[in-house]
Amino acid sequence: MLVTVLIATLSFASTPDFAGEVSLAFRAEPPKRRYEVSAPIRSAVAKGLPKISGPDDNSLPLVVLDAGHGGHDPGAISPHGGVREKDVTLAIARSIRSELLKTGRVRVALTREGDQFLILQDRYGAARRMKADLFISIHADSAENPGANGGTVYTLSEVASDREAQRLASRENKSDIINGVNLGGADASVSSILIDLTQRETMNVSAQFAKLLLREATPNMRIRTNSHRFASFIVLKAPDTPSVLFETGYLSNEDDVRFLASEAGRQKVARSVASAVQVHFARRLAAR
Repeated sequence: MLVTVLIATLSFASTPDFAGEVSLAFRAEPPKRRYEVSAPIRSAVAKGLPKISGPDDNSLPLVVLDAGHGGHDPGAISPHGGVREKDVTLAIARSIRSELLKTGRVRVALTREGDQFLILQDRYGAARRMKADLFISIHADSAENPGANGGTVYTLSEVASDREAQRLASRENKSDIINGVNLGGADASVSSILIDLTQRETMNVSAQFAKLLLREATPNMRIRTNSHRFASFIVLKAPDTPSVLFETGYLSNEDDVRFLASEAGRQKVARSVASAVQVHFARRLAAR
């Protein structure tokens, strides 16, 4: 949606009042010049939900994959070849979807299919509206230390597990702020949800899946020490959808860039996630 502002000119005329003093009379005249300023404004109308792929069976669990960043937000940019996080995350999300669909046991949706910008609330908001059973946000960050490498899984906590987790959460939570304009502040009631009993249970399930994902990923890819971390990521704040943020590696590390930019590397990540998802839902089914 475009909003156009027309700027007209005002003429000022001085007229004497009855006391002989001068007062100003304002009148608008047809502008001699017309200026237009157009700016794109994000529509407040809710957009359609993402497409669901897989069997046409609503009894099967739904996994929503969220490729981090997109559009005018490239995310991290690697010093090794200029690889952009938004491209890496989308390619990984697509690979995970393909691997999950091979099982025939889950339905899958992507928050973005292409190079689109989504505010953080829309990402987990879509998962909530679709009643997703699991939400996985895919990222590939950068680190100050170029030697930092390997995968990390984050789950929600109002208190960060360490300074690095806090730094990462602070940076990712600012993805909605572009040129000083906060694009995600419209729904304060959602972004400030208190952790009630429902969310506590959701956080427990999220933590269980995080451990499972790390277990399944360890044979396939580098995993960092202290690999399950906690921070207050906005994108993980759906109170009723188990959610994790999977940092698949660091674009500041040359080996990680080579791994994540390759088809073989993405397939290993995808197999890790698909295996964890299958075990997760099998356990949930058995526990009923």
